[in-house]
Amino acid sequence: MPLYKKILNKLLYRGFSVSTAESCTGGLLAYSFTKNKDSSKVFKGGYITYSNELKINDLNVKKINLKKYGAVSREIAKEMTIGLYLKNKTQICIITTGIAGPGGASKNKPIGLVYIGIRIYGKINIIKKNFKGTRIQIQKKCVKFIFKYLDKSI
Repeated sequence: MPLYKKILNKLLYRGFSVSTAESCTGGLLAYSFTKNKDSSKVFKGGYITYSNELKINDLNVKKINLKKYGAVSREIAKEMTIGLYLKNKTQICIITTGIAGPGGASKNKPIGLVYIGIRIYGKINIIKKNFKGTRIQIQKKCVKFIFKYLDKSI
């Protein structure tokens, strides 16, 4: 059974709801849930907060923190996760913010740097990953990592 199906079945069994807020994955995470039959029973919705403006408006990320830390940071990932939870109140909240490339990198923030925020069982985990590959490979690796993480966590 594909991992996506396995996660969906676990979520259905436990009666968990999920919401997402994506930057670097641009909707691929939400699609990975919604491409499956019965996903509407667990997936409540998602945001593609690609711009800082939407991170501020939709997820209540503080403008001052975006300036201080940058959108691709542990601090902003945590703010996005909290904002997503406060907006949707789902049992599982997942956010992504990162640099998928090919541009946008700096010395301290290379292409492939991704912060993933996951709120589950009332606890927020911020995970820093460095994925290698092309833009789409980085996005796919990020989503695959999230599903593997969920498989271990739920």
